[in-house]
Amino acid sequence: MGFEGLDRDAVSFYAELRGDNTKAWWQANKARYDSAVRGPFEALGAELEPEFGAVKIFRPYRDVRFSADKTPYKLHIGMVTQATPAHYVQLSEDGLMLGGGVYDVPPVALARFREAVDDPRTAEDLDALLAELGGAGFALSREDALKTAPRGYRADHPRLDLLQLRRLAIGRREAPAEWMWTPDAYDIIADDWRTISTWCAWLADTLGAELFEAAQASRRGRGDQR
Repeated sequence: MGFEGLDRDAVSFYAELRGDNTKAWWQANKARYDSAVRGPFEALGAELEPEFGAVKIFRPYRDVRFSADKTPYKLHIGMVTQATPAHYVQLSEDGLMLGGGVYDVPPVALARFREAVDDPRTAEDLDALLAELGGAGFALSREDALKTAPRGYRADHPRLDLLQLRRLAIGRREAPAEWMWTPDAYDIIADDWRTISTWCAWLADTLGAELFEAAQASRRGRGDQR
């Protein structure tokens, strides 16, 4: 059976889980998770894979080993393409989050990004791309950004906000809407992923795809899971 849309009950599912994030509640609602949350996401992934490559749906369990928050289950379901740079989509009670790029940036790639930001020739193309992405509603992630200029760059650099980045990812959010529960969701999400592809292509072309491929191989070797 093909993708018929996400299930609106997923929003209620995560709202209720937020109020009772326990193993007992999860076990009582596991069948609901499989049918209303994971099932439609798997169908969406199957539709996206021919164009964007293999995808992975993240596990619902939180890694609580180093967290003060010991609640066992994530309050969203996420799916990511297995290539790096990657495309990502997430569903929660707040709706969809669509994004992509590179979250864990290898140091050599981050250094090359800063060189590209500092070089007027590549910075001009980057400014134009970011303006285009901004027009489509996407913004760069400021998560874990530096508070000052990185070493070797002026504090009054005209692109200081870009030099401070440590996550080379873009994203935008969509509140729950009727189109999400219809087959139209595939077309809208796929179109957003095509927009994200322009950012992923710039990263790979400018910074060197081989840097990201090496980092991805290293993560697979460690068996990293999210």
